[in-house]
Amino acid sequence: MCGRYTLAHSTEDILARFRVKQLELPIAARYNIAPSNWVPIIIANQQEGGRRIEAARWGFMPGWARDVNQGEKKVVPMINARSESIAVKPFFRTAFSARRCIVPADSFYEWTGEGKARKPWRIHLKDNSLMGFAGLFEDWSSRDGDEIRTCAIITVPANRVMAQFHDRMPAIIPRHLEGRWLDPTNKNLPELESILKPYPDDQIVCHRVSRQVNGTAIDGRQLIALIDANQEQAEEDSTTSVVKSKASKKKAQETGQLSLFDQSPQ
Repeated sequence: MCGRYTLAHSTEDILARFRVKQLELPIAARYNIAPSNWVPIIIANQQEGGRRIEAARWGFMPGWARDVNQGEKKVVPMINARSESIAVKPFFRTAFSARRCIVPADSFYEWTGEGKARKPWRIHLKDNSLMGFAGLFEDWSSRDGDEIRTCAIITVPANRVMAQFHDRMPAIIPRHLEGRWLDPTNKNLPELESILKPYPDDQIVCHRVSRQVNGTAIDGRQLIALIDANQEQAEEDSTTSVVKSKASKKKAQETGQLSLFDQSPQ
């Protein structure tokens, strides 16, 4: 899956890399983009030609879902869409046919371990260049009548590098096929599906990063810095040892204090 990513390249780099002619929002460096955040998406500009960047909320809602509660069935925003079913699944198939986008990114995060032991990893292209996730977008109207543009990132089966973290990964569109993907007049669904493949193993690298990524409140360049796993483990062991030592001393003190009251009268 893809549940957290980064976009820290400059606006100029993003516009040049994706050949965008029109920008509808400022783009600030972000190192911890999470579901429900407003994110930049790249779409085809049908009126003027070329491409434009607009804002969308990460969490796709189909146009027919007028509220999160559709009758008795709750409609949940989807941050990811599986490539194998988007052409047939009612939730996504209309958008797949007509409203495709690219979600620009320069890395994304995955985790190993469980619970408090979860360790985050940063995954990026070998040359640290920008990449375009295949995405879908849809305009959704809330019960109050507010129209919100929403989006999802398409996922594909994991390649060998990603398999150590998860069985899915974001669909990264090869640069030479981005135009075909964005073209709203392209209704060749089998061709579009063929674009959605695991990215080559030899083009992707990963490294451990700070556990500060585990939460969504922190956003800074320090989040993508390489963490020495052995050093981190040594620090954790040292911290655990200190905690245990303090707990042991506290218990000894409490035992000593209780013994004063347990003495039999002479």
